[in-house]
Amino acid sequence: MKMSKKYTKSWIRGHHPVQKVIGACVLAAALTGSAFAQQDFSDVEVKSYYVQGNVWVLTGAGGNVTVQIGDEGVLVVDTQFAGMAPKLLAEIERLAPGKDIQYVINTHGHGDHVGGNQIIREAGYTVVAGNEARDVSATFNPGAEVIAHENVMLGMAVSGQPFETWPTEVYLGDHYDLFFNDEPIELLYQGRAHTNGDTMVFFRKSDVISTGDIYFTEGYPFIDLENRGHVNGYIDGLNQIIRITVPRAQQEGGTMVISGHGRLADEADVVEYRDMLTIIRDRVQFYMDEGMDLEEILEAGPSSDYDGRYGNGFVSTEDFITAIYTNLSEM
Repeated sequence: MKMSKKYTKSWIRGHHPVQKVIGACVLAAALTGSAFAQQDFSDVEVKSYYVQGNVWVLTGAGGNVTVQIGDEGVLVVDTQFAGMAPKLLAEIERLAPGKDIQYVINTHGHGDHVGGNQIIREAGYTVVAGNEARDVSATFNPGAEVIAHENVMLGMAVSGQPFETWPTEVYLGDHYDLFFNDEPIELLYQGRAHTNGDTMVFFRKSDVISTGDIYFTEGYPFIDLENRGHVNGYIDGLNQIIRITVPRAQQEGGTMVISGHGRLADEADVVEYRDMLTIIRDRVQFYMDEGMDLEEILEAGPSSDYDGRYGNGFVSTEDFITAIYTNLSEM
């Protein structure tokens, strides 16, 4: 399949209109996904953007969807909501006509990233072995393999998400490798960051990393305390992205970064975001060391010089500072 190697530059540095329209209401309900299982997404359009190598990104409602396409088939990272899944499948079929979705990877367990798991899994096809095995599996096909860290499945079970949306394959430890479409793919577990089950997906040949919600481009990060998220793990995850990425000299580009929500980015964007989060974390820690309580710290405004840029997203300044304070109080 011949793919156009043209992507929309305005999406790299601007705000994608669909992301802005859906906004905070989608993310707020994403924590379980159940409220949006029957949501009407009829007016939401799925758009695709070529990134580089074998990789595309799809936008709609919920988290960004990363798609790798090659001779062996299709791999999908995150699945948005169940109501969006048919539209995602239609766009994937347009990009890769006749190709089977063989793998789905979940970066974490929030409903706006896993809600479409069942529909997309059942539309897929797992190749178990050679031709004879494929002939047998044609009569009983389990669908695509859905991969996530073990903590994602545990979290989905505890939160009551439907069994059919759970991963079919889980991994332990901090690393899981695939080789698909002539490309090494690394799944990198980040410990306690956005949640306690975050995976970043690095397409080594395409030089693209799909971060899940460890990296946002719109607003302060969401540290999910109920799912054991932690600001220090968030910073560690951003440092991991920076370690992997290589910038193109004196211009945008190099390793491309697909954020969980928002535009496409590169190393410089992630460095700026990491620095912001580190500075604010350190200010909160300083105030705590001075004996200030949460109310006093909020009044002091440790993020005031960043609020104009980051304080209008899904996560309010107060919730962001409160999450950092809660994390640092554990120590």
